[in-house]
Amino acid sequence: MVRPGGRSARVQASVHAAVRELTAEVGRDALTVPLIAQRAGVTPSTVYRRWGDLQELLSDVAVERLRPDTAPADHGTLAADLTAWAEQFLDEMSSPAGRAYVRDALLGDPDGGNAGQCSAYAAGHIGVILERAAARGERAPDTEAVIDRVVAPLVYRILFRPDGLDTARARALVVSLLAPAPR
Repeated sequence: MVRPGGRSARVQASVHAAVRELTAEVGRDALTVPLIAQRAGVTPSTVYRRWGDLQELLSDVAVERLRPDTAPADHGTLAADLTAWAEQFLDEMSSPAGRAYVRDALLGDPDGGNAGQCSAYAAGHIGVILERAAARGERAPDTEAVIDRVVAPLVYRILFRPDGLDTARARALVVSLLAPAPR
C-alpha cells in the first residue's frame, strides 16, 4: 500500500521533475531511463520497477501534466462558460506540447487507464460548468452530450486534422450543442 506523502510520492515527484527538466534541456528524443534516474537521484531499477519502461513513465508524466490546475472560470452563463472552456481546451491540447502529452499519455497506456483519467479530467470540468448552469436555472445538456458534441470533435481534429483548427470551430460546436432542438 502506497502512503500519501511517503517515499513513493517523493520518488514520483523527483522522477516527474527530472523528466520535465531533461525534456526542456536535452529534448524528449534524448531521454533515457538511466539519465532520468540519475537526475532524480534514484536507481534505474527503481524507475523500471515503478513504471516498466520509458514510454510508461512518459505516459504517467503526460497524464499528470494534462490534469487541470484550477476550476473552469465562471463567466455568468452556460454558453460563455462552455465556450471559454472549449477554447482553452483547444488551445492547450492543440499546442505542440499538448499534442505531445496526449500522444505520450496514450502510447504508454495499453489498458486505457490513462485515457480514462484524461477523460475524467475533462468530464470533471464540464460537470462543474453544468452544475453552475443548473444552479443559475439554465437548461443544460448532460456531460456525455458535451463530450460527444464538443470534446470528441475537437480531439479528433487535434489528433488527425489539425489544419484549420481554431477557436471559431470550438465556438461553433458549443453553439450547435446549445441550440434549441428543432420542433
